[in-house]
Amino acid sequence: MQNFRRLVLPLFSIVLVVTVALIMSTYLLNSLNPSFDTHAQNSTDNRKMIGSHTPGYPVFRSTGDILDPISIPGNSKNAVVDPNQYLREFNYGHVSKYPNGTTLREYTLVASDSEIKEVSPGVFYNVWTYNGTIPGPTIRATEGDKMKINFINNGSKPHSIHTHGIHPAEMDGVFDMIGPKGRFTYEFTAEPYGVYPYHCHMTPLEEHITHGLYGVMIIDPKTPRPQADEMVMVMNGYDTDFDTENNFYTVNGIPYFYMHDPIEIKKNELTRIYLVNMLEFDPINNFHLHANMFNYYPSGTSQTPVELNDIVTMSQGERGILEFKYKYPGNYMFHAHKTEFAEKGWMGMFNVVENSQDDKNEVDLSSKNVENPKNVSVSKNQSYFVVDSSQNAGKNINSENNNMVYNYSSYKVSNNSLHNSQQHTNNPNDVISSYQYNAISSQGATR
Repeated sequence: MQNFRRLVLPLFSIVLVVTVALIMSTYLLNSLNPSFDTHAQNSTDNRKMIGSHTPGYPVFRSTGDILDPISIPGNSKNAVVDPNQYLREFNYGHVSKYPNGTTLREYTLVASDSEIKEVSPGVFYNVWTYNGTIPGPTIRATEGDKMKINFINNGSKPHSIHTHGIHPAEMDGVFDMIGPKGRFTYEFTAEPYGVYPYHCHMTPLEEHITHGLYGVMIIDPKTPRPQADEMVMVMNGYDTDFDTENNFYTVNGIPYFYMHDPIEIKKNELTRIYLVNMLEFDPINNFHLHANMFNYYPSGTSQTPVELNDIVTMSQGERGILEFKYKYPGNYMFHAHKTEFAEKGWMGMFNVVENSQDDKNEVDLSSKNVENPKNVSVSKNQSYFVVDSSQNAGKNINSENNNMVYNYSSYKVSNNSLHNSQQHTNNPNDVISSYQYNAISSQGATR
């Protein structure tokens, strides 16, 4: 009897272990069977997939509501910006001439700080903007031009515009705050050539920048850079819970956007990126190009590159120009090489396609009876602008002729001197931004 009692506990332990092992093995084997599902079953499987879009992310399924920027394109009408439109749009302002022949370019920038917009799918944020978008419009001129920026503050707080570059102290936008409903005109000569940020410089400065009051200014050299497919990329972030740490990182305003909608470029065609870092709260940001190398021009103030590289690291406010060509077609990633930034939204793709210029896809401008002193190339099958040759025969195609372009049609003029119809209008009141921001009329302010 005593021996039996000694055997009971070991035997019971063995039986228990074997039973548990059998149960677990049955569960694990069945879990590999697609028909085995611990979810409640109904006539419609409404589980949603999370992830799967970005390489390296696992796939999960859930019956709950999903706010997943990795698998949801940011295409809301209330989005803070249209990254595709912003990418290649340049505002040359209203163009006129002084009696001595100097070019005057006049712009209007309207500040707002009361709008609520979507900065990531399902994430809404109080954005502070120039002309209704983050980033604000890219303003562009040629070295030596006179620039006049008409600033209107439609916000509830003091704001200003501080442009990087050379200008008089009273045009620096630092000490003279523009109060709500106020206005000021900044006037200076565009110099030197390069790529620059502009931003609000009111205190607390980090608040004004992290909410979105910034944009890009490009000053072209008098001797134009080689023709290229040009685009602007602004690296930024959003602190949506106000803890001075960014919750999302982006290039051109919306996380992961160019992963869902890759940027199309042509094989063997020069691509030029004007890259600006406006990230707040993090000391550095960077850009990495996959399967290629780029020539890098810091600040764009020289036409001689300083290095050939596939990554560049910038502190806040730094900027530069990247130039490269892809030899092979396909999809290529670009992203921050800071892993946290990339996995919180700062990544995209280039879709490199065969170059159709060798397939007789060129349009001969001479057929339109228009003088073409700058050898502007025009390619079909892209929606941009059409030249009305019947009324403009013999006029030069450049940004000094305000009446040149009449409407959108089936041609794209791919040259630095002609990018959008906003700068080709006789009425300076029409030139607010490429997004036709309506804050002036909605708030009753007129020029």
